Amino acid sequence: MSIVYIALGSNLNMPIQQLNLAIQAMADLPDTEIKKVSSLYQSQPLGPQDQPDYVNAVACLETELSPLALLDALQNIENGQGRIRLRRWGERTLDLDILLYDNQIIHNERLTVPHYDMQNREFVIVPLYEISPELILPDGVPLQQLVKRFSSHQMSILD
Repeated sequence: MSIVYIALGSNLNMPIQQLNLAIQAMADLPDTEIKKVSSLYQSQPLGPQDQPDYVNAVACLETELSPLALLDALQNIENGQGRIRLRRWGERTLDLDILLYDNQIIHNERLTVPHYDMQNREFVIVPLYEISPELILPDGVPLQQLVKRFSSHQMSILD
């Protein structure tokens, strides 16, 4: 079984419900078990500011699915929940990104792991730290070191 971390985000069509449905759909994937899910965080959009705030979380899975099979499964979940992507870094019904897949470094036309910009995103690093504070990234950087950059984040935890 591989340990995988998935970032979840939504800011359209009842975002909390979108994330909860996605978590359930991931739990229903074959040969996959959800180990932990972070709190839900409300955050300002990364891109254009003329859109609603996001709800973000990170989930830890154990899976026997290969990286590309998992990517396909996550994209099916997004599409099944009516994924809408209107513009780059714009509003989303649901976004599921593979952050880490074991300690692998993957670069191909469909998938880059670790996620290319995760280290610069408080809405990824803070919830990831919540569920896995001892994690060391494939490049050897401890998550404890990265989270310090976001000690004054403005995100709020949703109930």
